Amino acid sequence: MQVQFELNGEAVITDVEPRTTLADCIRDGLRKTGTHVGCEHGVCGACTVLINGDAVRACLVLAVQVQGDKVVTIEGLSGDELSPLQVAFRKHHALQCGFCTPGFITTAHALLTNEPNVNEERVRDVLSGNLCRCTGYIPIVEAVLDARIHYARGEE
Repeated sequence: MQVQFELNGEAVITDVEPRTTLADCIRDGLRKTGTHVGCEHGVCGACTVLINGDAVRACLVLAVQVQGDKVVTIEGLSGDELSPLQVAFRKHHALQCGFCTPGFITTAHALLTNEPNVNEERVRDVLSGNLCRCTGYIPIVEAVLDARIHYARGEE
């Protein structure tokens, strides 16, 4: 089947099998490998992307379901320089192996875009759907809280 959508601001037309997940389409078909595939059951959050601004598990969405939609991966969140959220992750050492990082950053980006004045409890609640085996979560929460000011100012 042919599917058309916008990926990181660029129009995409690609042929996929009807059963191809969006994660596999993005990684294997379109070669955007920042979206990681972990559990393939929607539990770990490593494959989280933005679909029309909402954080969504790409392993649970078929590629054909994003027909006409706007999809943003970790690659689409910054240009030549790191985004304020990515800078905060680096500043707070909120990553170690990096496998979970794209999912955390896309999830946090969606949260801060919609709720720039979010409190710590809400950050912890939203991020609880993403799994990390390295950092212990505290630096991740601190990074998201640190980045809030940039989102409140519209400096995503």
